[in-house]
Amino acid sequence: MSKSIVRRFIPIFGSKTIGVFAAFLATPIIVRILGTQRYGDYAFMLSVLSILLLFINAGIYDGIRKYIKESDRPAGWPDHVFGFYSRLGFSFAVLTLVTLFGLVESGLVAQFLGPRFELYFLLIAGTVVTQQAFSISRSTLMGFDREDISEKLMIANKLLSVFGGIVLILLGYGVPGLIAAKLIANGIIAGAGFLVIARFVTVRNVLRWPPNDFPRRRLLTFNLMSVALFGLFLSIKHVDILLIQAFYGSTANGYYKAALNLAEFVWFVPRIVQMTLLHSTSELWSEGRHERITDISSRVTRYSLLFTTLLIVGLAVLAEPTVQLYYGPDFQPAVLPLIILLPGAMGFAVARPILAIGQGKGEFRYIILATGGAAAINIVLNLFLIPEFGIVGAAIATSIGYFSMLVFHIGGARAIGFDPIADLRLPKVTTTVIVASAAIVILGMVIDSVPLSMLVIPPAGFLIYSAVAVAAGAISADELRELRDEVPI
Repeated sequence: MSKSIVRRFIPIFGSKTIGVFAAFLATPIIVRILGTQRYGDYAFMLSVLSILLLFINAGIYDGIRKYIKESDRPAGWPDHVFGFYSRLGFSFAVLTLVTLFGLVESGLVAQFLGPRFELYFLLIAGTVVTQQAFSISRSTLMGFDREDISEKLMIANKLLSVFGGIVLILLGYGVPGLIAAKLIANGIIAGAGFLVIARFVTVRNVLRWPPNDFPRRRLLTFNLMSVALFGLFLSIKHVDILLIQAFYGSTANGYYKAALNLAEFVWFVPRIVQMTLLHSTSELWSEGRHERITDISSRVTRYSLLFTTLLIVGLAVLAEPTVQLYYGPDFQPAVLPLIILLPGAMGFAVARPILAIGQGKGEFRYIILATGGAAAINIVLNLFLIPEFGIVGAAIATSIGYFSMLVFHIGGARAIGFDPIADLRLPKVTTTVIVASAAIVILGMVIDSVPLSMLVIPPAGFLIYSAVAVAAGAISADELRELRDEVPI
């Protein structure tokens, strides 16, 4: 695998690891202080924020990383890309701010969701602006291959928002305190980011119109296609939460969101790879190195499949004690949805890097068709199953929808011009999964003590799985040495 890709991966991996660890420590505290209903409110507002960010970001985060990185461009190209996307991004953010204020003032929020949601929406309105600012600053630094800086800012943002939020809810501010912490953290860290960006671009270009030959249409087309793509993407991720809120309310949503949080943990590494591959493969596509792209994509797919399968086996074996220790005994209803969600979460995780490589080429037709197919399956099944079966029905529908992402995106990748399963080694991967899973399940049955199983099974399972993977040939010793050598010391 390319050294540049691995070197970009390392700082992103570090920031994500710290962010996940901070959230891992904070979530049980937040859940216990808020309680099931208010945690359900918070989960719902996070879904609202994600959907709003889709439209205000409008592909800007990806566009900056992709186009700043492109080579063979005229002088001043990065300045004009930065200025173009900054103007576009802040315009969308301010428009959203005004719209949300209007919805609150009109009484529609209180009428349909309840009076307590009015303050939530006002805080979300401010958050979309500061989140946009942070997103622009981070993606600009990543476009200049300065992940060493962008990810330090990401860590600071995450720690400030998470632990600042805990302080505010301990002081009695509840859900508004959590949202306010996110708003403030984004604003402070975005300001620091723009100070750093001034070393790489002329920030005043935000106010300057680009030259006539600047390819606005091309950049806007990329953005519009990104919005369509990630609109479908977010519908897969959030339609279940919105429907559960509508049919069953905040308490059921709290249980389901708890299961989702744990199931989506398996996306941890594939999400980082997805972020790294977009601007890295954009270079390779522009250079016409299609065989290299297939080599990278097939290895990434195999590594992602092996890693995420290890995680879902461990989570399945330890599902009940994990939920009880992490969220508390009141969240027992989340156990079955968690187990059901795991296969789909694995499929979605493996699909993420494949999607990013196709997006790096800028050909959205097959990517949108693939994601649209998965989104259609997900929406139909959720509409059919949630009213009848509640959060269990949501887990079944969402798991199927998640897994279909992998199937559809493999076909889309081949249509685009690369094969992500050229070196999948499916028989060897399957052997690894069956043999190692059986050993881990038996180990879980042998150990009766819950605390002991939580201490022993994760490291023992990792060693068993790794040994079986190498012995079966799912990953070779040479590949492990190559990955080790590519990591900067």
